[in-house]
Amino acid sequence: MRRSKRVDSVKSEYKIIIVDDDQGILDSLSSVLNRQGYLTTQITNPLEAIERVKNEHFDLMVLDYLMSPIHGDTVVEEIRKFNSELYILLLTGYKDLAPPLETIRKLAIQGYCEKSDRFDQFILLIESGIKSISQRRTIQKFSDGLTKILQSVPNIYQLQPIGSILEQILRDLLPLLNSQNAFILMDNYAELSVDSNQSIFKGIGKYSDGVSHFIDYLGHEMMEQIGNARVNKNSLRFSDGIIIPLVNEYGNSIGVIFAEIGQGDIEGGVKLLKLYCSIAASSINNAFLHSLVNEKNDELSKTYGMLRERYMDTIEALRLVVDAKDIYTRGHSDRVSYYALRVSEKLELSDMITEKIRIGGLFHDIGKIGTSDDLLSKKEKLTNNEYDEIKMHTIRGAHILSAVAMFNDIVPIIRSHHERLDGTGYPDGLKAEKISMETRIISVVDAFDAMMSDRQYREKLGLETARKQLKDGAGTQFDSSVVEVFLELTQDFDKFTVELDKYLEEK
Repeated sequence: MRRSKRVDSVKSEYKIIIVDDDQGILDSLSSVLNRQGYLTTQITNPLEAIERVKNEHFDLMVLDYLMSPIHGDTVVEEIRKFNSELYILLLTGYKDLAPPLETIRKLAIQGYCEKSDRFDQFILLIESGIKSISQRRTIQKFSDGLTKILQSVPNIYQLQPIGSILEQILRDLLPLLNSQNAFILMDNYAELSVDSNQSIFKGIGKYSDGVSHFIDYLGHEMMEQIGNARVNKNSLRFSDGIIIPLVNEYGNSIGVIFAEIGQGDIEGGVKLLKLYCSIAASSINNAFLHSLVNEKNDELSKTYGMLRERYMDTIEALRLVVDAKDIYTRGHSDRVSYYALRVSEKLELSDMITEKIRIGGLFHDIGKIGTSDDLLSKKEKLTNNEYDEIKMHTIRGAHILSAVAMFNDIVPIIRSHHERLDGTGYPDGLKAEKISMETRIISVVDAFDAMMSDRQYREKLGLETARKQLKDGAGTQFDSSVVEVFLELTQDFDKFTVELDKYLEEK
């Protein structure tokens, strides 16, 4: 059976020096270890071996006991004067001439093995030694990492621009993952901020070019995962990176850190990173407010404005892709947005709530970007599993929009637009009092437009049938007051349609 490349890569991280004055034995041992994936260095002169260990790093030494001009115990004694960490496995071909147990303990020799034509025991001792070295590395990495975290906390609290604070956090965490590339995306929730739905971005490495280039790296899957990490307050691990939510001491998710994962053993680093992010999130609460005193307001606003504009462009592009995935529902989100806007105006809701509803209508189906085209265009009845997958678009859409603070007010609409007043909707089974008025409006107009559109599995229902189904669902599926207003608006549907077309042309 072939070993995995990952296993070979891990083994090649450890350097083994083999010391024996018999070249034939050296060749045999090296051959065995090389076949196992280890890197080895051969030395026949024990005095030269001492100098090599003094000037070069090795993780493990395989050492013959009886050698010339000095024996193995003397070699170890000299090495222990300047290196107490080297793992040493002592070999002997003469059991009766082996050093006493007291000497082995005194010199901190970790392993002992008799030479043999069979190498099973030798390989097991090597593997045991490597495991011990790996554990020691992890402990040391945790120790160094904790020290670095404790040292970095005072820097976070210093009065300095927010950009400098976030960059310091990124620079401190990169060594934990052997990485060079990372970014922070977080909310500007400070009371000094005029707009509490602003977001702050800071990148390092390939993300250091700023917001414009950062958005180019975001696909819908990355956006969904960032939102997922924020909403569920759980870290998400990928093959080449990790997203960790920043959760402050009040349990609020204030942003995320994404870091690429470098080569080597980084499992300990991942655990440390989670601890570091917890400390960083708590520290940022205070540091954020203080740092804004020194931050240029115009520069902050400019960065936020660019992030908002680019992210809006990206979301709008995704929305158009969703519309294009299904010719039967093309223009659906535009119509839903307009219908919802008219209902909001008729109900005399505030300008702020009306704008939320308008945007919610535009993006309510954004999560379908992650649904397969085959499933969306299927003509036959969906299986239970397929229907469950379709229903996931509400959660996916909420996650995509949860990535940045600017959509905080829109996310509940996206997630809940298929909920019903009687609690039989999805994804959360919310009942009447838990469903916002904004969501109730989207729910009614979304259902109406769906009934008024041709679908793969049926023709459109027609105006009167659609209006009747809204009436029948009032009080159970739909909000009665919203249904009443919408039915009034669409009483002269031809005029309503003309107004819709004019609105879309002017948009």
